[in-house]
Amino acid sequence: MLKIRLPRISLRDLVAIGLPALAITIAAFWIAALFIKPAPPKTLVMSTGAETGAYHAFGKRYQEILARNGIELELRPSAGSAENFQRLVDMNSAVTVAFLQAGTGNAEDGSELEMLTSVFYEPLWVFYRDHRTLDRVRDLAGKRLAIGAKGSGTHSLAMRVLVANGTAKAPTKLLDLGADDAAKALIEHKVDAAFIVGAAELPSVKKLLFEPGVKLLSFNRAAAYTRLFPFLHSVTLPQGSIDLIRDIPARDTQLLAPTANLVAHESIHPAHVDLLMQAFAEVHGQPGVLHKTGEFPTVKDPTFPESAEAKRFFKSGTPFLQRYMPFWAATLVDRLIVLLVPIIAVLLPLLRIGPPLYGWRVRTRIFRWYGELKLIELEIKDALDPSQRAALLGKLDGLEQRALKRSVPLAYSDLLYNLRSHIELMRSVLARPTGQVAASTAPASGA
Repeated sequence: MLKIRLPRISLRDLVAIGLPALAITIAAFWIAALFIKPAPPKTLVMSTGAETGAYHAFGKRYQEILARNGIELELRPSAGSAENFQRLVDMNSAVTVAFLQAGTGNAEDGSELEMLTSVFYEPLWVFYRDHRTLDRVRDLAGKRLAIGAKGSGTHSLAMRVLVANGTAKAPTKLLDLGADDAAKALIEHKVDAAFIVGAAELPSVKKLLFEPGVKLLSFNRAAAYTRLFPFLHSVTLPQGSIDLIRDIPARDTQLLAPTANLVAHESIHPAHVDLLMQAFAEVHGQPGVLHKTGEFPTVKDPTFPESAEAKRFFKSGTPFLQRYMPFWAATLVDRLIVLLVPIIAVLLPLLRIGPPLYGWRVRTRIFRWYGELKLIELEIKDALDPSQRAALLGKLDGLEQRALKRSVPLAYSDLLYNLRSHIELMRSVLARPTGQVAASTAPASGA
């Protein structure tokens, strides 16, 4: 026996509704994908400074913290801030984040850089040997001065200060010595003064603070320097703050201090910024000789625009998901949340309106046939002679044939059967005597 498969759906109507809905959904997911950052790379490259310096030492502490979350922080030593800046702006260097001493570089040359945070003051220490107590840089004119290695932040800042005081020219002798070499040269009486930029914990600074016969210059015009060089801050090294027993320093000392800043290339992954900001807070959140609790990390240098992610961290702290989930899971969920937008905003509404729209399309086709049936009914009232009635019967037959050929889903078969019964009712009206046709009730009008 031949099996007849009755249609359960109308492919034509399903395609007519489904294709536009699919196109809208794909477009929505495509737009959402534009806002999804790829997974954060497993490696982040940081340019620090000399391997014996504070920058590199702090970099190692960040390295340990990031390693807890599966991110390898690759440290690349350098000559100092100037070289770090060049690495950041060089797209071929692979360096994404670096230490920059305030005053290094500018927003015009580093248009693709953004400020993450300032992490500590790194004062300009001017140690000297003299029987007098000096309080002005111009008192060093004509002496042998160690001003830092070329390419370092120390060298750059020392030259600015010396030029501003008119002491950079002969007979002053300028020697390009790094912090350790400068300290050694001053101890051995090979130079008369040493300019060193760095934290109070820097070994060369500590050594010179305790060295007999070596004095620390106090900038008595510190306020004037901060006006001339806005990236500098005036900080006070309190008497006895280094060693209370030995009373080092022996007096309150005014120092000029740029900040040590962490600057990143704009291509850095936001998840890496979150991790770095957490590392900075952990390492630099404690008080120091020159700053109070909570003073760092924060942005104190406006040279580069502040990172949006860093700004959010200062406002809200650790991202919500990372407070309760491992880093890799938090970043995955964070990316998936973006995909929920098209699902909630587009896909769910389409799923709700799709079935009713599909049913409306199926019904609309049957209702069009009812429209034709209504027109035939109106013509029946004026049909008086047999030829007119025959023509109307032909129209009814044609309408019925078209309805029979059209495939209708089973769920809507009742509409088709109702149409056929109303067609049959019109035939019975035409079969009545002429006088009774006009008085007949129009059955199709209520369909």
